[in-house]
Amino acid sequence: MTTDESFVHLWVSSESRVLDLACGDGTLLQSLRNSLNIHGYGLEIDPKSIQKCIEKDINVIEQDLNSGLSNFADNSFDSVIMMQALQVMRYPHLVLDEMLRIGRECIVTFPNFGHWRTRLYLTLKGQMPVTLQLAYQWYDTPNIHLFTCADFEVLCRQRNIRILHRQHIAEGLPDCYIKDLWPNLFTETAIYHLSR
Repeated sequence: MTTDESFVHLWVSSESRVLDLACGDGTLLQSLRNSLNIHGYGLEIDPKSIQKCIEKDINVIEQDLNSGLSNFADNSFDSVIMMQALQVMRYPHLVLDEMLRIGRECIVTFPNFGHWRTRLYLTLKGQMPVTLQLAYQWYDTPNIHLFTCADFEVLCRQRNIRILHRQHIAEGLPDCYIKDLWPNLFTETAIYHLSR
């Protein structure tokens, strides 16, 4: 289990209704089902990932998230999760609104584009960074919205979204020791637990 997945496990209630957006191969939903007995559904667009969900007996719906979530009623779920996909959405602010319309709470994780290594790479090389966290070239990256922890928190304030919990993940040194002092500079992956 990855570090960000462990926080999802802390913030999701047992036996709750969970929707995982861009669920990939269903590993997170399977883990939540096994440990918390959740009732989960996943949305995914990639046919290979959908097949893997089916093999794991995960309820999955093929759907393009950029088309919206109008097929779900208000408050259909206790938690709506989106792991490492908000930055690839065409309109991330509208996706957040929809997540909080259909779920009482939501959990999002995303790469922090304000991390010092990303800034340094851009400063020294004059090119878009390619790192372990951001492994694509500028021309083939799925990341169409580059934002930082600070940007995300401003968006939450503007849209009256409450931040229930936040976690800053950093693996390297000195980041892992000082990430909470300067999260916008030393966080590699940000995790937010949100509600209205």
